[in-house]
Amino acid sequence: MSQTVSKSCERCQSLPEKLEMEGAGRLFLWLPLGHSYGKLVRQLGDSGRQHQAMPNDRCVAVRLEGAQLSAFVADVMGALTGEESRATRALFVEGEGEPGLGDFPRVGSLPQLFTLSRSGWLVDMLAEKRITSHYQPIVNAKDTRQVYAYEALLRGLEPDGALVFPGKMLTLARDADLLFQLDLAARLSAVREAARLGLKVPIFINFTPTAIYDPAFCLRSTVAAISEVGMPPSNVVFEIIESDHTPDANHLKTLIAYYRQAGFRVALDDLGAGYSSLNLIHQLRPDIMKLDMELIRGIHQDTYKASITEKLLELAQKLGILTVAEGIETPEELRWVREHGVDFVQGYLIAKPTSPPAMVTPHYY
Repeated sequence: MSQTVSKSCERCQSLPEKLEMEGAGRLFLWLPLGHSYGKLVRQLGDSGRQHQAMPNDRCVAVRLEGAQLSAFVADVMGALTGEESRATRALFVEGEGEPGLGDFPRVGSLPQLFTLSRSGWLVDMLAEKRITSHYQPIVNAKDTRQVYAYEALLRGLEPDGALVFPGKMLTLARDADLLFQLDLAARLSAVREAARLGLKVPIFINFTPTAIYDPAFCLRSTVAAISEVGMPPSNVVFEIIESDHTPDANHLKTLIAYYRQAGFRVALDDLGAGYSSLNLIHQLRPDIMKLDMELIRGIHQDTYKASITEKLLELAQKLGILTVAEGIETPEELRWVREHGVDFVQGYLIAKPTSPPAMVTPHYY
C-alpha cells in the first residue's frame, strides 16, 4: 500500500497545544540519574503531593490541574540543579491515560516544558496569524533619496492592536521550541505585506537557518507565496544572521543552494558581529554583505573599527559583493561610509522602521 508523503513541513506548520488548559492531566518526569530521582521523590513526599513512582524507569507521574502546571514545574526545577533540570525529560498528558507512541514526539526538557506552559500568548498569536511586517528602507549611500530596497522587520500584534517587538517573541520561541513556526510566519508576512503595499523594489527577508530542517519542505511554502504574489525572484534577498547561523556548514550551504536555484539572492547579515566572518564569506559567497551596526557605530573616531571595515570593503569590492552599512545614526558615520565606497546604508538617521513604507521619506545628507 502506498503512503502519501506530505509536501510541506509539518514541523513548521503545526502548533503545540496550549498547556494552560483548565482540565486535569498527568505530568510524567523521567529523571537522568538515580539520585536525581530520589531527590524528587523525597521532595514530593515532604510536600504531601500524591504521585506515582516508577523506580525502574526513574519516572515520576504527578496528577495536576492544567492551571497548576507552570507553578509545579517551577518548584521541581527549584529542587533540582540546573543540569538535572535540563536533562530531565517531561511530558504532560491530559486525562488519566498513559503516554502513547503518539505522545513521545512531544517529550522535551523540563525547562522547555516550563517555558511552553507560559507561552500561550505566542501560540495564540501564531494560530490567529497576528504577525505582521514593518519595513526599513535601504538607500543609496551617495544619494539617500534613492530607495534601493526595504528590509522586512517582524512585529507581533496584541488582540487590541498593540505592537509586540521581535526580541520578546524570538526569545520565547527559542526557549519553547516554537522558532520553526515563528520563522515561517515572519517569512510569509514579509512576502504578504510587501505585496499588499505594492512594493516594487527588492525585499530583504531575515531567516534563521536553525529553524529549517530540509529546504525542500521547510521553504516550499515561502517560495510558493512569493510565486503566488508575482514577486520576481531577483527582488527577494534572504538574509542570514551571522550571530544566529547553524554550525553545520553543509546544512547552511544546502539552504543557500536552494534559494539560489529558485532565483533569489543571499545577504550575509551582521557581518563583524561574530568571529567567523571570513569563513562565512568563503563558504556562502553572498551577493550582499551587511556591516553590523556595532562596527559602524562611531567608526569615524575609532581606528580599529575603521581598519577592519576598510579590509572588509576591500574584499567585497574585489569579489563583486554589494555592501550595506547598518545603523547609520550620525552624519559623520554616513560621511565615512560614503568616502570608503559602501554601496547602500540603512539606519535611524535615514528613516525609522515604519509601515506602510509609503510613509517613509528618507532624509538627504
